[in-house]
Amino acid sequence: MFLDGDVWQAYFRDFRKSAFRLETHQVYTMPAEAEDLQRFLAGEPMPEAHNSPWHQTIRNNISAGKTMTRVKIIRRPLTDYTRFLLSWCIPDNVAAGEQYRIIDVTEREVDLPEQDFWLFDDETVVRLNYRPDGTQINRELVESGDITQYLRWRDLALAESVPFAEYQAEVADAPGGQ
Repeated sequence: MFLDGDVWQAYFRDFRKSAFRLETHQVYTMPAEAEDLQRFLAGEPMPEAHNSPWHQTIRNNISAGKTMTRVKIIRRPLTDYTRFLLSWCIPDNVAAGEQYRIIDVTEREVDLPEQDFWLFDDETVVRLNYRPDGTQINRELVESGDITQYLRWRDLALAESVPFAEYQAEVADAPGGQ
């Protein structure tokens, strides 16, 4: 089953305790972000209230006692899109309450899929399918009853990642920065 519109948005309102995302791609071609990405690349300041609807979703869930966690896999050299995420997107997601973690796989391998997914309440998986250029094809509800592999991937991603602030500190201290 493919998810879109209000049906898809309901997952972010209706989960009971936790939402986890594995983010594997280095480029996402998101029409809603195109203008902001161009501004970022042009060196312009971030617009006020950038991504504020998403930040409100995070705050609403956190204030209801739920957790929202994301693990982003990165590879160096960083793509323009990843630099945009690290500068304009992730810091405000973290400030809103999302637990955002980073796995840098530049010099190591981690046995994770090249498949983005959301895991809601440790029981519902939605695969996010993309074209090679980062354009989303669809969101697909995993309807088989066995999500054991997704739980293992989540646990491995959490174990192998570091909090965003720790990653940023490591990068700032590294010769040549990012």
